[in-house]
Amino acid sequence: MGKTIAAIAGGVVLGIAIAFANAGAFPFWGSEAGQTAENPHQAQTETGASHNPAPPNAPEPTERTIALPSWAPLVKRVMPTVVNVAVVQEVKTSGFPFGGPDQGDNGDQGGSGPAPFGPGGGDPFEQFRHFFGQVPHEYKQHGLGSGVIVSPDGYILTNNHVVGHADEIHVTLMDKREFTAKVIGKDAKTDLALIKINTNQPLPAAMLGNSSKAEVGDWVMAIGSPFGFNLTVTSGIISAKGRALGGNYDNFIQTDASINPGNSGGPLFDTQGKVIGVNTAIYSSTGSNAGIGFAIPIDLAKSVMEQLKEHGRVVRGWLGVEIQEVTPDLAKSFGLAAPTGALVAGVQKDGPASKAGIQRGDIIIKFDGQTVHDEHELPELVAQTALGKTVPVEVIRDGKHLTLSARIAELKDQQIASAADTESPGSSWGVQVQDLTPEIAQQLGIQRSKGVVIRQVRPDSVASDAGLQAGDVILEVDHKKVDSADDFAAFARDAQKQKKSALLLVQRGNATLYTVINPEG
Repeated sequence: MGKTIAAIAGGVVLGIAIAFANAGAFPFWGSEAGQTAENPHQAQTETGASHNPAPPNAPEPTERTIALPSWAPLVKRVMPTVVNVAVVQEVKTSGFPFGGPDQGDNGDQGGSGPAPFGPGGGDPFEQFRHFFGQVPHEYKQHGLGSGVIVSPDGYILTNNHVVGHADEIHVTLMDKREFTAKVIGKDAKTDLALIKINTNQPLPAAMLGNSSKAEVGDWVMAIGSPFGFNLTVTSGIISAKGRALGGNYDNFIQTDASINPGNSGGPLFDTQGKVIGVNTAIYSSTGSNAGIGFAIPIDLAKSVMEQLKEHGRVVRGWLGVEIQEVTPDLAKSFGLAAPTGALVAGVQKDGPASKAGIQRGDIIIKFDGQTVHDEHELPELVAQTALGKTVPVEVIRDGKHLTLSARIAELKDQQIASAADTESPGSSWGVQVQDLTPEIAQQLGIQRSKGVVIRQVRPDSVASDAGLQAGDVILEVDHKKVDSADDFAAFARDAQKQKKSALLLVQRGNATLYTVINPEG
């Protein structure tokens, strides 16, 4: 009887268990149905998720993704070759020590302009000056730039405008070591300078590339100290080549890599880590980067650097011509199929060109066997020619091709190589002047019969830095009255010869103001 009851009870329990299992109260192990029922909400979510649309910015399944390369490995390799260059210059002026219209030039940090009191503002120290004259004073001016180590023994390439007038030069390496540098040589025409530091161990030197092989569109990287932020890295592309900014030897590389004040003298690297340029200038209305920077091609820098190292200066060939651009209109008038070559605007007396028979109006199309495409190429070709070498010069005269022989001489500082640098009074200041006539005075609306009026101010010149403008009338130079262009020329030459600042009294409209101009050494 007991066994019967136990059997019945066991069957009931088993039946109840099977009923619960079918109802989903608990799964059988390994049961597929049980796994599905274990988390029905999860299954529903996963099923629904497969039908949700992809985010709008997600790549398509078949889209190819491109991984941009990093500059980081290259930066680590070349950055030790870049240095910070800090300079100190003692400035002596005859101006009033408490400020006023003769503030000194601040170099890369911005030059002084017209008197801060402004037209009609009144100078509170004018009566003091009237009785006691100008009070000499001096102060120290600080500047900042960059440079690149070009040899393990401490030679550094930088810009002339960074160190050209410095009394002290301090170079800081990437590892924070600081050294005093000395100038080995400088060249204002190309804005390059070679300085040297003495260390007890070899320095990492940059590899110098070949700028002639660089092409527009190539990636480049600039390293320098913009606004004092040491070892700043920027990158971009070569935007153009062969840019000219008004100098005889301009052949700049244009780049959109960010270049700012303080980058001057720093290197422009290619993607192999080779220096292809020396950063030197920007084109900007604000003084900060606007996407247009310029670098001196390393091919030119190498030739200048070798001469600076050997002679302390650059020895250049001289032909003795003033040249200008052959415009389409000029080309048509001279019977040329295209505007090419360099038009001779003037020939210097007893110079190589004069002795060779070159005349005003000739168009030079070949020099020493090399084609002259425009007026920018000729000065560089002549400059690189060995002194005393006789070279063939092919010209077009009255529609005929002539080949003349010129013996190249040495270019002296006072000799002119381009019509753009005419030997007018104050030309080395970047200003052209003429005598003030009654007609010009009437046009300017001033009541004055004598003086000198400014015809033109060259951009990026010391005259431009001083705030001078076309139409300004120069009344005095260092308190000496200026009645004619000859007077101004004599005073300007005297200031330039002594390499001292000059105080100019200028009339602009009905107002007069003072400004200081520093002669180019």
